Parts: sequence; C-alpha cells; structure tokens
Amino acid sequence: MRMLAKSSILLILICVSISVNKIGAKGGYAYAVVESCSGCSLNRLPDVKQFIFNDVPHYDRVEFKHIQGAVPELVLYDSDKEEVERLALSRLTRDECNELLANKGFKRVVHTKDEV
Repeated sequence: MRMLAKSSILLILICVSISVNKIGAKGGYAYAVVESCSGCSLNRLPDVKQFIFNDVPHYDRVEFKHIQGAVPELVLYDSDKEEVERLALSRLTRDECNELLANKGFKRVVHTKDEV
C-alpha cells in the first residue's frame, strides 16, 4: 500500500513537471485566443462583449476568434500550440476579464500616436 502511494505521488509530480515545462520557463503562456460568437448570446453579456471588442485588440499575444454559436471562452496555449487551459468568460465582468488576462501574464500594449 505504501509503495502504491509513493508511486502515485511520483506520477503526479512528473505530470505537474511536464505541464510546467510546456507552459514555459517564465511561467507564462505562449498566446491566448478568446473564442465566442460575435452576436446572439454575446449581446446578453455587455461586459464580455466590450472586453472582446474594445480590450482584447490591445493585448499582446491575444486574439479574438469568431465561432458561430460559441459561448465566450479564454483558451490558453503553450509554445507547442497545444491547448493548456480553457476558461469560461460568461459570468465575468469586463474588469474581471482584464484581470484574468493580467493574472495569466498578458500585458496591454500601449500604442503611441505614430502607430495609430
């Protein structure tokens, strides 16, 4: 029984180590995609809609992907372009969506006047 417990713990540690290595040495994600429909159900979520269309374009390594009928989700990818995490946005406010991206290591890009 003791050997089984030790083996289980070792297996968990190996899995965690692999996951951490795939996310990256800095602990961040390679990029993120916000997936959602662009109307229908999104019209009932004004904060999330404002986040998607007004805030997401200002983040580095974050893009919006229109998927007909999809509920809004943040999909995080590693450097091998493999999905690492998927988070629902429907119950979040605009500020919470921005905070979520910041907590996941994404930064807003400040455009200078010359870039606009």
